[in-house]
Amino acid sequence: MMTKNRATLLGALAILLWSTMVGLVRSVSELLGPTGGAAMIYSVAAVMLCLTMGWPKIGRFPRRYLLLGSSLFVAYEVCIALAIGHAGTATQAIEVSIVNYLWPGLTVLFAILFNGQRASLWIVPGLALSLFGVCYVQGGEHGLQWAGMLANIRLNPLSYALALIGAVLWASYCTVTSRMANGQNGVPLFFVLTALTLWVKFLLGGETAPVFSAVAAGWVVLAAGALGAGYALWNVGILHGHVTLLAGFSYFTPILSALFAMTVLHSSLAPTFWPGALMVCGGSILSWWATRQTA
Repeated sequence: MMTKNRATLLGALAILLWSTMVGLVRSVSELLGPTGGAAMIYSVAAVMLCLTMGWPKIGRFPRRYLLLGSSLFVAYEVCIALAIGHAGTATQAIEVSIVNYLWPGLTVLFAILFNGQRASLWIVPGLALSLFGVCYVQGGEHGLQWAGMLANIRLNPLSYALALIGAVLWASYCTVTSRMANGQNGVPLFFVLTALTLWVKFLLGGETAPVFSAVAAGWVVLAAGALGAGYALWNVGILHGHVTLLAGFSYFTPILSALFAMTVLHSSLAPTFWPGALMVCGGSILSWWATRQTA
């Protein structure tokens, strides 16, 4: 019998596993290439999820959700994996990942606009604080400096664009799932589709064939295990655990992710990174609080 506290702990473990993804995905991409490395990770993770969660009964899915939900999920996963993989340096990969964490505030905003979610005016400073935090991080050593921020983005506009698009896509996926999924969990199917999409891109993109090694295989298994187990455990947490507690804990993922990635990738971050990351976390919490005020 799954107790509420045990399910909550499993959900919290999922958040910790997801916090390792920037460091692990970047490590794989440095060895196997951005697209080939991501394709390997999602292929192995798809097999793990199909074995642990089983193949979803597709006939039970609403057709609109099967089409729209899968498209948004696949597009998001491809965007965020390639945003990290194509970053110029390990430090830039961590900075790029912060842009992705605009999604909690955007999810609340989309829920208000499209799902009829009620919220207080706290949503305005919440979104503003998250955006300010992202800009503060991208400004470099001098914090919020528009010239420095633009210069930083110009170094690798592709990664920053993919991370921003990813934030919008994941917020859209969350909004669509809560509205259309009808309680169906399509994550194993979505992972298979993500892996296939990445392999097609790899074959058509002309990327150099990855040189596989025991070290690369180890990183792939670690990344795939963290990603797959994270989704499986999160499913248990939100079904049987304290959802509000898990939601609050999840908003600190940017800090946990940066700490792990900095350690694994042996990179250093500007002192201004941490205040900016805390602003992103604080903005997410304010956005969430805006919905709680009207509950």
